[in-house]
Amino acid sequence: MTRYQKLAFATVISTVLLVAMGVIVRATGSGMGCPDWPLCNGQVIPSTTDYRPWLEWIHRAIASIIGFEILGLAYLAIRHLRDRKSILWPTLFAVILVGFQAYLGEETVRLGNSGVSVLAHLASAMALLGLLTYLLVRARYPGRIIGPGGSQRFTLLAILSAASIYALLLFGSNVMANDAGAVFTDWPLMNGGISPATAPGLPPVVAGLYEIQALHRYVAAIVAIIVWATAIGAWRTQQARPGIVRLAVWMGALFTVQVGIGALLVFTALAPWARTLHVIDGAVVWALAVAVAVASYYEARMAGAEVEADSGVGDGGGGGAEVLTKRSTGDTVRAYIALTKPRIIELLLITTIPAMVLATRNLPGMNAPEWFRLAFWTLVCGSLAAGSANAINQYLDRDIDLLMSRTRRRPLPAHDVTPEDAMLFGVVLGAISVAAMAFFVNLVAAFLTLLAIAFYVVVYTILLKRHTTQNIVIGGAAGALPPVIGWAAVTGRIEIPAVVLFLLVFYWTPPHFWALALRIRKDYEAARIPMLPVVKGVPETTRQIAIYTVVLVAISLAFYLIAGMGLVYLVAAVGLGAVFLWRAYVLWTQGTSPEGSLTQSIRLYKYSISYLTLLFAAVMVDALVFVRV
Repeated sequence: MTRYQKLAFATVISTVLLVAMGVIVRATGSGMGCPDWPLCNGQVIPSTTDYRPWLEWIHRAIASIIGFEILGLAYLAIRHLRDRKSILWPTLFAVILVGFQAYLGEETVRLGNSGVSVLAHLASAMALLGLLTYLLVRARYPGRIIGPGGSQRFTLLAILSAASIYALLLFGSNVMANDAGAVFTDWPLMNGGISPATAPGLPPVVAGLYEIQALHRYVAAIVAIIVWATAIGAWRTQQARPGIVRLAVWMGALFTVQVGIGALLVFTALAPWARTLHVIDGAVVWALAVAVAVASYYEARMAGAEVEADSGVGDGGGGGAEVLTKRSTGDTVRAYIALTKPRIIELLLITTIPAMVLATRNLPGMNAPEWFRLAFWTLVCGSLAAGSANAINQYLDRDIDLLMSRTRRRPLPAHDVTPEDAMLFGVVLGAISVAAMAFFVNLVAAFLTLLAIAFYVVVYTILLKRHTTQNIVIGGAAGALPPVIGWAAVTGRIEIPAVVLFLLVFYWTPPHFWALALRIRKDYEAARIPMLPVVKGVPETTRQIAIYTVVLVAISLAFYLIAGMGLVYLVAAVGLGAVFLWRAYVLWTQGTSPEGSLTQSIRLYKYSISYLTLLFAAVMVDALVFVRV
């Protein structure tokens, strides 16, 4: 190991110890043992015999040591690794981040260990741990790797796993910050049920604590599936890379241990040792997840690629073998915008704002400036998330996009952007969208945003699209999440009306997309994509469109009763639904006529867009004017 690698390893260990010490300080109530900062009761070294000031002082001492270690990393990077930009710049950013962490420590003391300050302090510490883990792993690989490399499919799964673990850490920190860890005395049930039962007349504060703890458990269950899927995926697909397999298996095993420690927290009434173990194990799992993602990326980059010596060359870190079309800066910007599929983003956002307006109907205390702030950031983050999923989708589908006349002019088949850059662009957009949603909106909306990206990329694009005719049916869940995200952005929770809106978009997707598939079925056949018209034929596809349309209209009418909608929505749902049913029926009756079905499918496809737009507009208008029948 080089000096940089040794120091990076020591800094990672120190950061884990810092996180552990922070939990001990919190669990023992020692956070205000030193009420001033950077001194402790006016002294450099506390002279008191009380253990609480000493615990807080040790916590600060470890933080100071980490600061010097990171300054040492920066010195080594500037002195010896200036040509490796993917190490130099992140190391310099680590210096800024550790300074910000010190500032948050000061604010935590000033604010008396308030919930928000504790959450921000731990989030920053985990971000620093993740960055240091990246530097430790990145330093093991050559500075410049030339060539397209191998597939990054597993890398995308590993990145999803790391992102979901970080989100879970934030939910857990939110539990700790709000002292909601002991609201349930049973596990894994909550007061004997799978949801936090709230008795009538329960104080809002207690109900809120129930909700915070329940969300943590629900998110943990989802993250467990992702983490274990990543470990199994590494075991099955990465046998040629034993280091990645070991890291992923340890990640899955320690996450399983983490679940057990979570149970111990309940049964020991939040014993300090159990709380400490819980956070230490969580920090190690997070570091392992980052290590798996970074190692997977660079192992794939080195597959079949050439490696240049480190000294005297710049650190590209990305593929440069593919010849790109020579383009202006404006053309390059337009190519990256095209990766996000802006027209699809517009359609998704149509369902977000009406859901937010309807959710606000039950929150009379929300003022207009706050609502518009939430709406602005929800739309911005939702657009970035959709663009992220679309860019990664184009990276994964670049081979079949080249075979389809509808898609061969996209940026990757046209060689306007390299595959590696497209993937990284999508990952960065996704990270920004989820982080901004968590910071400016709330954690629930942020986690749903992460799930939407994950579902579209992993479930739809990787697992379903090339293997089953039900690809668009199941995969449609990703496009159905925006109204749920909008609802959660306003309320901070998922409620029954939001679920029905999800189902409405979910059942709208097959008629909409299959109508398009009927029109371009020859493209799908050429690319060997098992879309329903290709596998089952036109008559069966038109029949399925009719069935799903009936279910869709039924759900739209049920929403009138479930959400307590008014006359405006009822008239729109009946009128728009009747037209949709008629067009689906006409398409079905002409399913045996290739020419007739093509004409009707185009009409149905165009109308389906108008249907969704107008129906959600009716939701918004009804929520604003509300006229009860």
